[in-house]
Amino acid sequence: MKISRETKTAILVLAGIAFCIYLFTFLKGEDLFENSNVYYTEFEYNALSMSSPVTIKGNKIGKIEDIIYDYETGKTRIAFTVNPKLKFSKNSTVRLYQDGLMGGNALSIVEGNGGENAKPGDFIESEVKPGMVSSLEKNFSGISEDLGSTLRSSDSLLVNLNTLVMDDSDDGLKQTIAELNSTLKSFKGVAFAANNLISKNDDKIASLLANFENTSTELTILIKDLNEAKLSNTVKNLDEMVTKLNQLAVGLEAGKGTMGKLLKDDALYNNLDNASKEMQLLLLDIKLHPARYRRILSKKEIPYEEPTQEELNNN
Repeated sequence: MKISRETKTAILVLAGIAFCIYLFTFLKGEDLFENSNVYYTEFEYNALSMSSPVTIKGNKIGKIEDIIYDYETGKTRIAFTVNPKLKFSKNSTVRLYQDGLMGGNALSIVEGNGGENAKPGDFIESEVKPGMVSSLEKNFSGISEDLGSTLRSSDSLLVNLNTLVMDDSDDGLKQTIAELNSTLKSFKGVAFAANNLISKNDDKIASLLANFENTSTELTILIKDLNEAKLSNTVKNLDEMVTKLNQLAVGLEAGKGTMGKLLKDDALYNNLDNASKEMQLLLLDIKLHPARYRRILSKKEIPYEEPTQEELNNN
């Protein structure tokens, strides 16, 4: 069977058109030969176009299939398709978000927890996530007012600084800078004087440092000798001696031992006191009547006489 030239031309034109359609859809990231599932959602207003993508976790998995305005409810009904390989819960949410700074919008499937998987034709709840540009548009008036206030404050600050710099009075900034310059010059002179003083006394300073080093060395040796002399043992022995003295004082206070009894026994004290008085009287009698004691071997007895008060006072 012979095919006419017109038929061949028509076949080539249709094949070219089909190839162009396939190439256009391929460049858009779509596949004409791939099946897709259709789902539905609604928004209060329409901010989408037929080219808006459908994503999940930033990955494109579908597209907008149809945008229909519902005259009864006043809402925009969106039909979108996703790859049939995607399985997500019916409790998921379709989020409208801003895809870029230029104002493009897209849909994102936010997976929900639990529940059965969504089936083709199901209605999925929606939400809107405000974009950065829209947020800036809402707050631009407040930002502009704050910026204007800031600029006015900056202008006032610059004016005040200019006035301060141009002030020629005694309290002006120029006077302050001049005084600061004078102070720095004085400090520079003091620094030069100190430098000259150090230069003239280099030998003395070196000797002083050497003496300090020797003193430090000797102090180190002294500390080492004290450590080697077991100063801690000496302190320990001294502590033991103080403890024993304390125990001795406690014993004396309690009247223990000979010394304790001397300190605490009143009778012994009285006896010693009486003996001391009698010894005093004996010595006084020997002093007043020595002849009586020279005749101690004599048979003649000389009676003892109490000394008078006058004799006691004189002696």
